[in-house]
Amino acid sequence: MARKQYRVEIKYDWCKSCGICFNVCPTKTIVGGELGEPVVPDHSTCTGCLVCENLCPDFAINIVEVKPEGTEKQEKAGVENA
Repeated sequence: MARKQYRVEIKYDWCKSCGICFNVCPTKTIVGGELGEPVVPDHSTCTGCLVCENLCPDFAINIVEVKPEGTEKQEKAGVENA
């Protein structure tokens, strides 16, 4: 079975560039940009741990599971369909 893939969605309108997300990211998927804003150069390194999403004080980060083409729609990481 293939490893799940995730995409980091950042709502820059909500983000205050506090740096928490890139300081807590265990895989350094999120890094600090020129002005301290979070940047994601390579989404494939995200493991979907949700640490950044859960610690973001502005709720500006969503981690979304990327489904392979031809399968179900994308789902929020960590949320199972009932």
